[in-house]
Amino acid sequence: MSAGAPDGSAADAAGDAPDGPVRPRGLLIDFGGVLTTNVFEAFGDFAEAEGLERDAIGQLFKTDREARNLLKDLESGTIDTVAFGPPFVARAGLGPDRADGVVTRMFSALRSDVAMADAVRAARRAGIRTGLISNSWGDGMAYDQALLDEAFDGVVLSHEERMRKPAPEIFVIGAERIGLRPEECVFVDDLPFNLPPAEELGMTTVLHRDAAETVPRLEELFGVPLR
Repeated sequence: MSAGAPDGSAADAAGDAPDGPVRPRGLLIDFGGVLTTNVFEAFGDFAEAEGLERDAIGQLFKTDREARNLLKDLESGTIDTVAFGPPFVARAGLGPDRADGVVTRMFSALRSDVAMADAVRAARRAGIRTGLISNSWGDGMAYDQALLDEAFDGVVLSHEERMRKPAPEIFVIGAERIGLRPEECVFVDDLPFNLPPAEELGMTTVLHRDAAETVPRLEELFGVPLR
């Protein structure tokens, strides 16, 4: 994937305009929960299908240290989905026969957020450099390769980098992958605790709740229409 924006792009012009505001030149964005529907709603659908309380998986990650450590190891590429499955279903109170394909089933209800995906495409067409920074769950989280190729100049998946958000280094890699400095970038994520390390590097951050709120905020920051 190309790390550069076209010469004479809107982003370059806005960023260098002597009489106007200094605009960011890059958009770094999360995947699950930003470019898709809500991850915790998907976990709820999974839990109900498995005969658990709807909030069981969210509560498990909040209250069970071993479950959180399993997730950290999966996202950082220390273990794969095959190794993750058996201990995770045990922590969740499910039988060992439910381990196979458990990560795929957990995300099966996720759907693309079309408005957000279209906004990223529009940003790239306007000359803004675009990058994905995702805490990936190994091969269990299905990424739309066509979207990655069409919408992004650079992609950072945590299991490939052997580090995960909120490690500051992953944000530096994200900026480098689109050919910019961190302070030239906006970072969008739906989890509040992922934002402070990006801010400390000089990034402007946006806490995502829904496209109706995030897209206008990005239009304000970049000074270009994204709808």
